[in-house]
Amino acid sequence: MEWLDIVDETGNITGQTIEREIAHRKGVRHRTSHVWVLRNSNGKTQVLLQKRSENKDSFPGCYDISSAGHIPAGDGFLESALRELKEELGIDAVPEELIYCGQRQFEFRERFHGKDFWDNQVSNIYALWRDTEASSLTIQKAEIENVLWMDLVQCIEMVKNNTAPNCIWLEELEMISSMITS
Repeated sequence: MEWLDIVDETGNITGQTIEREIAHRKGVRHRTSHVWVLRNSNGKTQVLLQKRSENKDSFPGCYDISSAGHIPAGDGFLESALRELKEELGIDAVPEELIYCGQRQFEFRERFHGKDFWDNQVSNIYALWRDTEASSLTIQKAEIENVLWMDLVQCIEMVKNNTAPNCIWLEELEMISSMITS
């Protein structure tokens, strides 16, 4: 059982906790950390995408953020981001390597595997520059089918035009793009 801190609209902990499954059933606001792994290749910025396992409770089989995860009760955004990188991709990083790109609050309701899923998140968005081959990563097979590098511009177009199954929010890609150009 995974317990999450209940938070306000800016991610401040309220002092109450809730089990993850119940949070997603009732739409209770909680925190996540999102890390976009980037590299430069042939003069272009590329982003590492994961393809979610078909067994995931939300967006099975869809392309997603490089690494993302719910923040267990009592943990912080940064420590959770670093832990998820290690668990999902086998990437060891230190706090100074993560570039804070901003925070998002969003909510959506969908139906997956015949069950209602109501997500209400406050997410800190980070970028990590890491020049590595996808084949050298140690992916968490229970959660990730595979990973691939995609040119950032191509990824933005894929999300805008919905040309491949994905659960990527355009707003996050815009945060990453503005971080690169500033």
